[in-house]
Amino acid sequence: MTHKDTDRQTQDDSRGDDFISSEHRVERAAGEFRRGCPVFVRAAHAKDSALGIAAETVNDRTLAALRDLFAAPAVIITHARASTLKIPLYTQEVVCISQQFHLTARDVRALADPTTDLDYPLKGPFEAARTQPSDAARASVRLAKFAGLLPATAIFPADEKARERVLLEMGIVEVSVADIMNYKDQVARSLELVTRASIPLAGAGEAEFAAFRPKNGGQEHYAVLIGASDSPKLQPPGPVLTRLHSECFTGDFLGSLKCDCGDQLRGAVAAIAAEGGGVLLYLAQEGRGIGLMNKLRAYRLQDEGFDTMEANRRLGFAADERLYDIAARMLILLGYKEVRLMTNNPDKVRALEQAGVKVVERVPHSFPDNVHNRDYLRAKAEKGGHLL
Repeated sequence: MTHKDTDRQTQDDSRGDDFISSEHRVERAAGEFRRGCPVFVRAAHAKDSALGIAAETVNDRTLAALRDLFAAPAVIITHARASTLKIPLYTQEVVCISQQFHLTARDVRALADPTTDLDYPLKGPFEAARTQPSDAARASVRLAKFAGLLPATAIFPADEKARERVLLEMGIVEVSVADIMNYKDQVARSLELVTRASIPLAGAGEAEFAAFRPKNGGQEHYAVLIGASDSPKLQPPGPVLTRLHSECFTGDFLGSLKCDCGDQLRGAVAAIAAEGGGVLLYLAQEGRGIGLMNKLRAYRLQDEGFDTMEANRRLGFAADERLYDIAARMLILLGYKEVRLMTNNPDKVRALEQAGVKVVERVPHSFPDNVHNRDYLRAKAEKGGHLL
């Protein structure tokens, strides 16, 4: 898709923005994927549109009904997952496994989920299409990621006549390729500071929480401003001592020993309080951006001997799916333009600066390992470039 095509499609879609925003369309479509329902993914060129359904949630009844209405589906997976299955990578970003007439829903899920590879070891051989997958195919995989599902879909090519039928007669949700591809940027730009409240913390008696939410709904993110409100350490535009912390349910709240997240969170609160003031951003990016369910799948793969980076890739994700435009937007809404960033990850420094916030200093932030997270920390240092 060219920039001109994307711009034209965005303009066409904007006619309905008085009623529903492009972000809402994506969120509604992601919800349909989670429910095992198909979604019509409309491309700028009608011939490239397709009906897609998430590989993780499809069932045999839906698969059979769609096959009867259209044709046999093609399965779309990422390069990372295709490499695991020894499928040749002829195309960019995603791989299209040519139309499969006899696949069951279990077969589709087995193609997507590496945690079942030992249960279903005799897969393939698969024929990968050599032509570039359609824009709708690529967008459908991204939509599955937004839904917190495995990044794999089954798609059925659908022309304009089929579109009218599935929308009017079947009530299937539609989302455009442009909606999906622009979603992350749109969410970051529309983020708003919703409310603030003082909440004293253990180890930080003076702290204020600030809650952020995209204008049209979506995931919420939080900032914790630690220190007295009139402290020189907290005065905009900075530089303010800052920690970007991606949420970790298992580590932050349950005390998991498989990672260092809980130590980093509580250690950041203590260090900022000792400094006299600073900001902790608590970002809804569980499991390096792949979500809690997929993080648990990654843990299962780690139990089979793969490190944290390898596990994410075997699931079909990049080693790190996090984005930091939202973090930059939060800081800017709070009035900060410069930070002293508490991190061991140089990628965070680069990403925050690219998003418009100047990092004047990297402040090391590490803690002792334990027998359960030693390999995890070693992989972060050796493969992720973390300065531990």
